[in-house]
Amino acid sequence: MERRDVLKAFGTAAAFTLLPRTAEAAWKTIAMFPGAPLRVLTDERAVLVAALADAIIPRTDTPSATDVGVPTFIDVIVAENYSDEERAVFLSGLDLIGARLRRGDATSFAGLSPESQQSLLDALDQPVDRQAPDARAWQRLKGLVVHGYFTSERVQKDVLKSVIMPGKFDGNAPMKTAGSSNG
Repeated sequence: MERRDVLKAFGTAAAFTLLPRTAEAAWKTIAMFPGAPLRVLTDERAVLVAALADAIIPRTDTPSATDVGVPTFIDVIVAENYSDEERAVFLSGLDLIGARLRRGDATSFAGLSPESQQSLLDALDQPVDRQAPDARAWQRLKGLVVHGYFTSERVQKDVLKSVIMPGKFDGNAPMKTAGSSNG
């Protein structure tokens, strides 16, 4: 998947109604409990989410989605912000995507040939039925990946070079007075 495809996914993320403070809260939760076990993603789902996240935002001269912890971000968002019904629909959709992989020779996305990976991604991007659980899960997953990636501290600082508080505080700056030669 090309970086420009991420822009398409970004449009999906724009429609996704996560508030910035929700992302901030999720990243704070992850920072407070590093290495905590995943809460809603089983090992199999976590591997699938990581592989798909890296297909959406692969490592290039910038970090990949998994490099910045997007699968953990997704787990926290789904655990803390989805209703039981939304969570069940999303997770069953992921299971259907996983089942598509098992229909072929591979047991994981990473085990597919690059052509098969692209074929699966294309099929997910252009579903026959946009309301099908796997199509809905794919759209949500793309939105979560992009949202998580661009709200991560590492991407904000190292890739986007965001300056949250521009300027600097100098508590010992010389005081300028009228008629002084300081300024």
